[in-house]
Amino acid sequence: MENQQSATRNPQPAISIVIPVFNEADNLSELIVRCLKTCNRMDRGFEIILVDDGSTDGSRDMIEAASNQYPGVIIGILLNRNYGQHSAIMAGFAQTKGDIIVTLDADLQNPPEEITKLVQKAEEGFDVVGSVRVPRRDTFFRRAASHMVNRVVQMSTGIYMHDYGCMLRAYRRHIVEAMMQCCERSTFIPVLANSFARHTAEVDVQHAERSAGDSKYSLWKLINLQFDLLTGMTTFPLRLLNVMGGIISLFGVGFGLFLFIMRLIYGAEWAASGVFTLFAILFIFIGAQFLAMGLLGEYIGRIYSDVRARPRYFVERVVGNVGASLPEKKSGNMQGQI
Repeated sequence: MENQQSATRNPQPAISIVIPVFNEADNLSELIVRCLKTCNRMDRGFEIILVDDGSTDGSRDMIEAASNQYPGVIIGILLNRNYGQHSAIMAGFAQTKGDIIVTLDADLQNPPEEITKLVQKAEEGFDVVGSVRVPRRDTFFRRAASHMVNRVVQMSTGIYMHDYGCMLRAYRRHIVEAMMQCCERSTFIPVLANSFARHTAEVDVQHAERSAGDSKYSLWKLINLQFDLLTGMTTFPLRLLNVMGGIISLFGVGFGLFLFIMRLIYGAEWAASGVFTLFAILFIFIGAQFLAMGLLGEYIGRIYSDVRARPRYFVERVVGNVGASLPEKKSGNMQGQI
């Protein structure tokens, strides 16, 4: 009831919390309670937007129940199937009304209580506020993969934030609106946001071990994420291919001169008449060609996906959004009733 009264006093929330949910029924009740307590303590108008990304474990029903219990405070966005974490967040962005938008994972590894830190930092005038998980409570494999992703993003964007993998982040309204105008289908939100931000900051946040459920990022999904980063945010790999091609060509020319000189000195019998050396050189060039073809194929695949311009997601239903209808179509995202 307290949350409903808060929504009535301030129909235009100052803070929007966007949480993508995929099979998190074991954590969802505690997540909602802790988010409500944290937001009420901030003494600002707020809304909590839970985006069900095609869950099959009862999370969808729990979101609907919470939205009916706290209409206008908890808003449920029900996607018709699983589209991935970042597409789900973009669906949540389309419904936000707050001046500061905070994204949060539903697994409770990033405590909802840390939202306050990000909001306070954003109110100092920062466009994007990232978070650094201290100490990190993930496995060695996850930490190593995250470190690799962070390095790639830092090199690609030139913006040195320490933890791009943490989705506990705060964005100002104009940054979210800029992201909603982007039409690419493969989106990595922290990088996309930083491409529009002028002032960025980071705050240290606590990180807990997962109390229930399993991580939704498998090895294959992490590999796909890496390719999305490389091909969706920068053309650096294509430039790198040009450099590698030049280096391999120079190496081939130099090695050819070396073989020619050695044959003059030692005769044709040297190195089995050069047969194995030629095979080695051939394998080098074949490997380089396959690498180049693979990367070019990734870029062509991204172009193909964007040219088709299919919706990034499809909203089946929105519940708990008092006095509002579905937003108009934005950035090729299809929204409506099924």
